[in-house]
Amino acid sequence: MLSQLYIKNYALIEDLHADFDLGLTTITGETGAGKSILLGGLSLVLGRRIDLSNIKDPTKKSIIECVFKLDVYNLKSFFKTHDLEYESETIIRREVLPSGKSRAFINDSPVRLSVLEALGLCLVDIHSQHQTISLTSDAFQFQIIDALAKTTPLVEQYEALLTNQKVLEKELKTLEFQKQQSKNEFDYHSFLIQEIENSKVLDVDLELLESSYDTLSNVEQIQSELETSKQIIDSEQYGLNSNLLSLKQHFQKLRQISSVYSTTFERLQSLGIELDDIYSEIETAIDQLQPDPERLDGIANKLKTVRDFFDKHSVNSIESLNEVYSILKQKTALLSNCEQRLTNLNDLLSKNLEKINNISSEISEKRKEILPKLVSKMESLLLDLGMPYAKFKIEIKPSEIFLSNGKDKLSFLLKANKGGQFLSLKKGASGGELSRIMLAVKFIMSKHKQLPTIIFDEIDTGVSGEISNKMAAIMQEMSRHMQVFTITHLPQIAAKGTQHLKVFKIEKNNTTTTQLKLLTAEERLDEIAQMLGGKQITASAKAHAHQLLN
Repeated sequence: MLSQLYIKNYALIEDLHADFDLGLTTITGETGAGKSILLGGLSLVLGRRIDLSNIKDPTKKSIIECVFKLDVYNLKSFFKTHDLEYESETIIRREVLPSGKSRAFINDSPVRLSVLEALGLCLVDIHSQHQTISLTSDAFQFQIIDALAKTTPLVEQYEALLTNQKVLEKELKTLEFQKQQSKNEFDYHSFLIQEIENSKVLDVDLELLESSYDTLSNVEQIQSELETSKQIIDSEQYGLNSNLLSLKQHFQKLRQISSVYSTTFERLQSLGIELDDIYSEIETAIDQLQPDPERLDGIANKLKTVRDFFDKHSVNSIESLNEVYSILKQKTALLSNCEQRLTNLNDLLSKNLEKINNISSEISEKRKEILPKLVSKMESLLLDLGMPYAKFKIEIKPSEIFLSNGKDKLSFLLKANKGGQFLSLKKGASGGELSRIMLAVKFIMSKHKQLPTIIFDEIDTGVSGEISNKMAAIMQEMSRHMQVFTITHLPQIAAKGTQHLKVFKIEKNNTTTTQLKLLTAEERLDEIAQMLGGKQITASAKAHAHQLLN
């Protein structure tokens, strides 16, 4: 609720401060006294753009400040979203500097005008005969239906599911595009992997293969060298065996003379054993070494294959080729996983779509259930408000597509006069009729939903007699559930307020200023008597005023 209003240096207001209570606050004053100025100042706090011509003294700062009590509005998430400090009593301030620059603050934190406007929509609803266009909008009409049907939580769930659906659809589209773009890459990588696997090059012992190739390529030279080595060892006259035997004989004699030579003799013995082993290995190698042109060709081809793969993948070892192979496997695995991801995503989309269809059907059914009750209530209220022949028809038809708040198309149709035809509110109702319809709508909604503070700006224009009493009763009933302000010219409505404020002008030092005053009981009696009978307060007017107040 709006608890305080402070305006400084705005239009005809020099310095004004007002406190407000819950319930119905009536505001009266002569035409031109400045009632619209109050609304203009309040609108600036609610995010409306400033008109610099409305600044009373452009050389001084203009300030409009409001204090709101927020506990009933569940706005903590709003404050968190916009990184603002939440206070149960929140101060909203708008300043216009002499330079023309405008600044906005919420609890002393500077904010953009869009944030101020968004918060303002949650706090105050200014309603006049010229501001009923929202009544004809689909969004507002759905608010009415959903408030009565208590489907707002379902609509919020639907909106979350619909948002998720759009996210999933975007992800699916992106994934399908990636799949299409990477198809050729996937095919090429798969070919390379198959090529490497078929060649079996990763199983090759390259060092052994190269050694075998060198051996088979030089088999005759190797055989010649081995035969020569064998002769060096085994020659009767100059062979190593013969000379070693002679050497052992000499050291055999020496160790008999002195044990000092025993170690050398033993080493020569070991050398003989080692030489015999070497000789045996040479003989074995000679026996095994045979020319094999066919095997040599096979090894040469295998080596060529390995080197071709090295060149193709810009590596120089089997280990590096293995790394290339692993990377290719990883890439194809990721691309293969794309198919699984697409399957999973389509599954999620299908399940989410089923949920959306189910919840939209539930919303639609609940909306349809309350239509007869709403139509009956609207027609009853409009009868009281001087529209005895008004008939409502509210139609809900299924939409072929998902809309922002469900799968329903909504039509509010009005037949305002006897013998007329049903038309949309935009075409079938005058400004005054729309104003009374809006009052009826807000009255109904106030019983089902916590509404922001509402300000009725002279919506009683052209209304008199019993209808004004009904209008006043409706406003008074609304004020039991919410804070209601009404700017009025009718004494029947003014008398229903729990507090009564008067707007008036004073002239001082050749300057006209607008003032706002909370009337005492006696002042209020006189004000209503003047509204009834003019400036000259008669006894009968005063008696009538007293009757209205009681």
